[in-house]
Amino acid sequence: MKNHLLLFVLAFSLFQCKEKSKNNTQTTLSSSKIKYAKGFDIINKNGEKRLIIKKVFQNSDQQFTYILADKSDITQNKIKVPVETVVATSTTHIPMLESLNVETSLIGFPHTKYISSGKTRNRIKNGNVIDLGLEQDMNTEKLLDLQPQIVIGFSLHPNSKLYNTIKKTGIPIVFNGDWLEKTPLGRAEWIKFFGALYNKEKEADSIFSRIESEYLRVKSLVRNIKNTPTVISGSMFKDVWNVPAGESYFANFLKDSNLNYTWKESKGTGSLQLNFENVLEKGKNANYWLNCGLYETKDQLSASNPHFKEFKSFNDNNVYTIAHKKGETGGLLYFELSPMRPDLVLKDFIKITNPSLLPNYNLTFFGKLK
Repeated sequence: MKNHLLLFVLAFSLFQCKEKSKNNTQTTLSSSKIKYAKGFDIINKNGEKRLIIKKVFQNSDQQFTYILADKSDITQNKIKVPVETVVATSTTHIPMLESLNVETSLIGFPHTKYISSGKTRNRIKNGNVIDLGLEQDMNTEKLLDLQPQIVIGFSLHPNSKLYNTIKKTGIPIVFNGDWLEKTPLGRAEWIKFFGALYNKEKEADSIFSRIESEYLRVKSLVRNIKNTPTVISGSMFKDVWNVPAGESYFANFLKDSNLNYTWKESKGTGSLQLNFENVLEKGKNANYWLNCGLYETKDQLSASNPHFKEFKSFNDNNVYTIAHKKGETGGLLYFELSPMRPDLVLKDFIKITNPSLLPNYNLTFFGKLK
């Protein structure tokens, strides 16, 4: 009897040891703090911080996972953080670096003339940020001379010859897909991507929370307005008028501004390619034309097509452009700053269409055609 009891105790002890060993090797995952963005995530897995990029290219589900560690190892996709030197490839990256006070880490950029920010333009003038040529044809010799710790990549296509060349040099590429987000707050949340790379998660969370709160506050101002103005958008290229589809990033701004967008019921997240007659038929009597392309004056617009004079918005002087707000070398402020500051875009639209709701606000990105 004693022998049977002893065997039972030993067996039970071994079972417990195995269970403890099994429990000790279980994967531990932290919950995600990403609320709106669909293209990336930041998690802690078994004590490792992982930056997961879920969407980088259009029409592609290719994902990238980077382990953020105390030393780099390109063979294991390990990136040393905080990042000390970086080459960025989209102007949308500039405000996020500046807001986290890490803009001095930027040492190279393709076609620097498109950068609007005064702070970074001064660094370009002083030779602290090197122009690397066009984004899709970057000067790799200059890049190799700079030896940045990482390149933050932006690309329209997965098979980029440029990025494949850079990868062979041993310089890690961390892809950024902020431009694929379909909601305003989703794009703005990519500041957390930079927060992770610079060990500034708390600062990034705080900045985003302020933007989110202001966006939602301003959105609430127009929530109960019944008689909403009618809006058209887009511009013509050759014989095609490109208008934002009803589920697109831009259309979501119009929806949150409680505006009656002419193509709000259309499907798709990109653009609709329409002819002039289509737009005239549906949008002739629209109250506002928001984002008419890069025209700066009504004369320029009508010179491109005299039939634009048939639109009510044209005759009522309610056509608005992003072309007035530029940096000193011609870069458009809207393209650079608006993804991070959707609250200001929303304020612009509400100031234009319901000015009494924001009496002390001045337009940031848009201006009326002169």
